[in-house]
Amino acid sequence: MATILVTGGTGTLGHALVDRLLRDGHDVRSLSRRPHTGTARPQLRSYAVDLRDGTGLADAVAGVDAVVHCATAPTGGDEEAAERLVEAARRAGIRHLVYISIVGVDRIPLGYYRTKLAVERLIEESGVGWTVLRTTQFHHLVLRIVKALAKSPVLPVPAGVRIQPVDVGEVADRLAELALGAPAGRVPDMGGPEALEFRDLARLTLAAGGRHRLLLPLPLPGASMAALRRGANLAPDHADGRRTYAEFLAERVAR
Repeated sequence: MATILVTGGTGTLGHALVDRLLRDGHDVRSLSRRPHTGTARPQLRSYAVDLRDGTGLADAVAGVDAVVHCATAPTGGDEEAAERLVEAARRAGIRHLVYISIVGVDRIPLGYYRTKLAVERLIEESGVGWTVLRTTQFHHLVLRIVKALAKSPVLPVPAGVRIQPVDVGEVADRLAELALGAPAGRVPDMGGPEALEFRDLARLTLAAGGRHRLLLPLPLPGASMAALRRGANLAPDHADGRRTYAEFLAERVAR
């Protein structure tokens, strides 16, 4: 069995990946600014490390077979964090660093996407064996966006934008597979099973929650929105996910 370090181990994806690796019997280290919570498990070690500071990082990477880098902060600091992680990985002699990125980071000029692309390049040039997986947006992100927009009686929807949401558990399965394999470079993208207009995703979300809102299509300006309307965020040739957004919502309602 392998020893795998998951950065961002308490986040939506990181938590799912930690659980998947533990189920398969691996020794797992969860690194996050906050300790991993829940039932204590002998194969799980939690490290409270802020990658922007790096204190305690050397202990976390010591003796690790592979690192899966899921930690991210949309407010900034990802490049600095990646630099610290790469340096620690080099010093520890880690053979494999896996990074989760986003479909379209090289085609959509959002600041957060530019940062993700910069981290990809930093890892590629690190001298550490690497694998990069880009995926489309998670079901959880779509739900969070729609819920935030639904606070108003009128819910604005970007006209002409499609989303291809993917299940976070399925992404975790793929990352586990990649982490246990040899460094593979940039692997094929991974997308959800269907690409839907944002307005249709909003309707599904509202119906699942028993809520009613007036949907207002907005033709939003800007280069990023134009790229989204062109489908730069989609992976039509890699609709590898199986769980649809409607199924995701139905399971949440059932719980």
